[in-house]
Amino acid sequence: MFADWILGVAEFTHAHWFFGNLYEAIVKIPDRVASSEASREVPRTPFGAGSPGRYYAPIAPLSAPAAVAALVAGWKHSDNRAWLMVGAASSATGAAATAYLLRSVNPKLFFSPQPLDETQRKPLLKRWYRVHALRLTASAIALAGVGQLRLVAIPRSQDAKENQRVATGHSPARQ
Repeated sequence: MFADWILGVAEFTHAHWFFGNLYEAIVKIPDRVASSEASREVPRTPFGAGSPGRYYAPIAPLSAPAAVAALVAGWKHSDNRAWLMVGAASSATGAAATAYLLRSVNPKLFFSPQPLDETQRKPLLKRWYRVHALRLTASAIALAGVGQLRLVAIPRSQDAKENQRVATGHSPARQ
């Protein structure tokens, strides 16, 4: 039962991460945030207006640990190990890419006191989008891996429980 629950948590957190990343890329949030002027009302901070930090902060830190917990919880089912490893490895890759952006690119690009001039901003945005493409891919693969487990492993475990109830005479159909 814990494995089913943790898979649900992993699926939710990875869907949150994937669709948040997709939205950022489609509407070009980094371009907007990087070029925004600082003001008393709208500071250039990780949780300032327009920053996706507000969206990610509550849930994003759970994504990689949830995938690793799902890997550990589901390891005893050998037929699920490949999907578990894909989900955990992709999640870890995305988390590493995120850590790189948060430490190396985002502070210069988004949180300097004033926006960088275009000659400084463009190369950083280009790097941000390249690493973001890796994050988006990793989160999609992790979500697909966890989703595959939810489609295959959970119904199978529920079928096994029903088969056990029928075999022991505790089926709702016999009562």
